[in-house]
Amino acid sequence: MLCPYRLEGKGKIVRIYEEIIEVINHRVAQGLLGTGSKLPSIRALSDELSCSKNSVIKAYQEMENRHLIYSVPKSGYYVVEDYSFRQKDHIENKKIDFLSAGPDKHSMPYLDFKHCINQAIDLYKEEMFSYSEIQGLRSLRLELAKHLQDLQVFTVPERIFVVTGSQQALHLFVSLPFPNGKNNICIEQPTHTGFIESLKHQNAVVYGIEVTKTGIDLHDLEQIFKQNSIKFFYITSRFHNPTGYSYSNAEKKKIVELAKQYDVYIVEDDYMGDLDFNLKQDPMFAYDTSGRVIYTKSFSKILLPGLRLGLTVIPDSMKEVFLQAKFSADLHTPVLTQGALEIYFKNGMFHAHIKKMREMYRNKGRLLQTAYRDHLPSSASFSGSLSGFYSTIELPYPLKAKHLIEHLMMESVYVDDVGKMYMPECKKENVIRLSVSQIEDDSISIGVQKIAESIRKLLKQRNMSI
Repeated sequence: MLCPYRLEGKGKIVRIYEEIIEVINHRVAQGLLGTGSKLPSIRALSDELSCSKNSVIKAYQEMENRHLIYSVPKSGYYVVEDYSFRQKDHIENKKIDFLSAGPDKHSMPYLDFKHCINQAIDLYKEEMFSYSEIQGLRSLRLELAKHLQDLQVFTVPERIFVVTGSQQALHLFVSLPFPNGKNNICIEQPTHTGFIESLKHQNAVVYGIEVTKTGIDLHDLEQIFKQNSIKFFYITSRFHNPTGYSYSNAEKKKIVELAKQYDVYIVEDDYMGDLDFNLKQDPMFAYDTSGRVIYTKSFSKILLPGLRLGLTVIPDSMKEVFLQAKFSADLHTPVLTQGALEIYFKNGMFHAHIKKMREMYRNKGRLLQTAYRDHLPSSASFSGSLSGFYSTIELPYPLKAKHLIEHLMMESVYVDDVGKMYMPECKKENVIRLSVSQIEDDSISIGVQKIAESIRKLLKQRNMSI
């Protein structure tokens, strides 16, 4: 029987839930529990260790907070893939990771999606051995049309194209002819590196407009539209990467009006729209009556990146040319992953998952913004929102991102350099990006404090050297 408390060493009190954690640690170390193993139920472990169910619940919650185990609703708790490493990492507090930008893998619906994959194999076993629809499975497009209605994107399955990650659609748009007959492209600066590389690879003529923590200058945007024969404007309407900025409904309406006035198409990337807890916020697509807003969406940041699934809503005037371009790129998107996603939507799993993710990232966003206000020097400015993955810190002159990053690595704090997210003529060298997707809640404030201390230290060294 475990006592509520026990004495250890020099009178140190150890709570019972910590003893329960040690029991689990011992079983993992002995090989009794491995990757993906299901832990005993709360009742079973309570009976086995002769302790209260509340103590077991507390232990499991603490282990989940440390990303040592993960929970599956109505199923139980499971051991994560790299338990031993994460246990050691937690104890030694070695690494604070603001660099990794994929979704928190311990919040991903592995078992649910495994179930959907197995069902898809049975359902689509014949289609898996033959070529499928270029545009995507119609049954999936029907489900996606229903899902998009919740995001205020009202369209029909005939306009939806399933793509091998939204990056595929973006890459194809760069070289495709558009109905306006124009050739140049306007993009936000900075923007995500994948699209920057696509533009470079295809030698596109590009005009950039700066995104700050307060958005873009609409007057500057109008001048770009007016003077530079813009084919389309690529814009992330919510949770911009890297700033985290989301446009207001008024800004979205104005941008759509400008696009119509100057015959410019808009490629709207709403890759994390599902995370928006403000249900009154609409995509630009909702304000378009002329068919010039092309909506794109990815499931990488909110579901499983390895699926490489996305969608785009194509205007009727471009359906045939886009179909031909996709056919030349990959014939069709893999049937198995399409079928699994369809089942995932039909079973209501996506709705439950995204509700959990929305609250998790909202909480992380609150913690990060509070840490910025509490710790950063007034000479450094920051961006970001209360949801989504990303935000930026603009360093005070004369600091450069690469020097701060090198210094932070010695403190085991990892951030990203935004420099590679700019076109050469727009490049800034004093901006870093932080992602909260892979970091534990209790490390956010500690990490920002270390960043702030490093900024002050480097500034002091710089001033002393002058």
